[in-house]
Amino acid sequence: MARAFAPFETLAADLIPHAADGDDGSHDIAHILRVFRNAMAIQAEEGGNARILAAAVLLHDCVAVEKNSPHRAQASRLAAAKASGVLRELGWADGDIAAAAHAITTHSFSANLPPETLEAKILQDADRLDAIGMVGAARCFYIAGRMGSGLYDPFDPLATERPLDDKRFAIDHFEAKLFKLADGFQTATGRRFAGARHERLKTVLAMFIDEI
Repeated sequence: MARAFAPFETLAADLIPHAADGDDGSHDIAHILRVFRNAMAIQAEEGGNARILAAAVLLHDCVAVEKNSPHRAQASRLAAAKASGVLRELGWADGDIAAAAHAITTHSFSANLPPETLEAKILQDADRLDAIGMVGAARCFYIAGRMGSGLYDPFDPLATERPLDDKRFAIDHFEAKLFKLADGFQTATGRRFAGARHERLKTVLAMFIDEI
């Protein structure tokens, strides 16, 4: 498994045991690997400290808080605190630990905190790329099922005459959140990748509506 995180195989071997918490298939090791690949693709063009970024990616979801939990907004802070302890035990310097922790804290949409470093901006972009496009749509439906939501309102699927309610209906989440993500990317490379995935997400919804 660690080999998939090349060239940071050794770091991955140390951090993977701490990386995924709980049984949420939308925040599992597959998600972490996709975010890692997104992050490395962005870092290759934007720069930044790849080692700090890799550690932040590997540990960004190391504390699991369900989407419908009242403590959801605290998830990234909790993950940053746990990650700091893990990296400290590995002998990381305080400055590098703080940099990784900042990236983890600010990556979350729910936390609503601005990323201030390049590594933090890249992690936020890389994580949000996994929330849009085909994978983003799949994760949306997966989470809706996990939360016990319906797919759509059969009488007003696009919420033309009712308020959006993405706790009740999966496709409401497209308009309530997912379609807004592409406008908030931090890096030029991330914005370019997001543009393509945003169009795919629109196609998914259009095809879905066509079939109902």
